[in-house]
Amino acid sequence: MDPGRKLIDPERVAAAIDGLGDRAVIDEWARRFSVVADPSRLALLVSIHYAREISVTDLAAATGMTDTAVSQALRLLRAHGLVTPHRTGRVVRYRLADATVHELIHRVRPHPANGSADR
Repeated sequence: MDPGRKLIDPERVAAAIDGLGDRAVIDEWARRFSVVADPSRLALLVSIHYAREISVTDLAAATGMTDTAVSQALRLLRAHGLVTPHRTGRVVRYRLADATVHELIHRVRPHPANGSADR
């Protein structure tokens, strides 16, 4: 902060600076949000959230994407720590790996009131 700068509410500026914390954390969240900002990847994350665990083929059917497009998007989501694979025999299913992203999706798109997808 510029020491010669006149402030209106210095205590609010101090609170804002404290809230920012480590700039590396802000940078990491900006990267995460850029990954989630893509509509196809967000659709995959929302689908995984509701299914809890789902295969590539089933994700493709749910989102109207090709298996290849889903696989490529999942590779990126996995690299950013947002999803994780779980193998059962020959079938690999994906689930959300990031509790914060799970919570954000739940807040943005809550489970339906009918309870069919409520977990």
